[in-house]
Amino acid sequence: MSDIESRKGPLKHIKVLEFTGIGPGPHCGMMLADLGANVLRIERRGGNGWPNPVADRGRRRIEVDIRSDEGRSYCLEAADGADVLIEGFRPGLMERLGLGPDILTARNPRLVYARVTGWGQDGPLAKAAGHDINYIALTGALAAVGVPGKAAVPPLNLVGDFGGGSMLLTTGILAALQERQASGKGQVVDAAIIDGTASLMGFFSGLVPGGRISVERDRSLLGGAAPFYRCYTCKDGREIAVGALEPQFYAELMDRLGVPEERRQGRDDPERWDGQSRFLEELFAGRSRAEWCALLEGTDACFAPVLTLEEAPEHPHMRERGVYLQKDGVMQPAPAPRFSRTPGAARDSVILPPGSPPWED
Repeated sequence: MSDIESRKGPLKHIKVLEFTGIGPGPHCGMMLADLGANVLRIERRGGNGWPNPVADRGRRRIEVDIRSDEGRSYCLEAADGADVLIEGFRPGLMERLGLGPDILTARNPRLVYARVTGWGQDGPLAKAAGHDINYIALTGALAAVGVPGKAAVPPLNLVGDFGGGSMLLTTGILAALQERQASGKGQVVDAAIIDGTASLMGFFSGLVPGGRISVERDRSLLGGAAPFYRCYTCKDGREIAVGALEPQFYAELMDRLGVPEERRQGRDDPERWDGQSRFLEELFAGRSRAEWCALLEGTDACFAPVLTLEEAPEHPHMRERGVYLQKDGVMQPAPAPRFSRTPGAARDSVILPPGSPPWED
């Protein structure tokens, strides 16, 4: 059986050349590999410093010194046969190595050359160092996360690296491949984390000016200030999340909790949120998380237990849907999204010996 026949997924005819990096690049490579793409990762000696059996899955991996003449020649050959190239270096590095988009797209006009950075390929900060926390700080996203009177809280690196980075990068790649179907030509995709995070914040920037919503921490409907959209600590120290935004769901929550009518008034008045929150804090602290799950889970009260990363795969809904899978002794997310005819698959990562041909027949 040929390599293309053994792979599954809607992208099984696509060849992706990935230059090793951290954060959004590897995550994008994982998603493309899960969807069937033939991903060849060019690795430097010692790897990227963040070995990860989940994010690194599904590739053919080979160590190449891209600063050497031999290494550059190998990369040129690999790019000649690729549909997509992914790189996440600082702007200008690939050009200095003779592997920039002008050279590679001249050799392979169908190549989609996808670049992911924090600040973008141009602008005053383009060549400055930075990480997720810095990028989301510049977009207004970080300022909206946290509690009044305390410093902002970085939401892991989900918003920048992955939400604004790898998801934007993946979208750009798929869009460029679709456009290539009509034009026959590839192009450069400039995916900047600040651009993607600004796009994610578009929901708020569209509603804040009209007063429909606030991102001020003491008045943020979706940021934890509203008593009906926040987390609470239970009697056993575990947490639950309620998200009863709409009036009918709020009514369902109040009914199931047995909250008297006078305590339900002023739901949408931020001036009353502190008092309502304190009332619910005391109420939820009276029972264990399991007891609240028995009462509220699966109803229109918009409820869920706050699970740890270890607990999540064992939840009945997650288990029945197969959101996670066990592979090589590691619990990891199953490929997403799902396809009716061409489902993806989480494949093994293969280390290639030096000098292996870039692409299999």
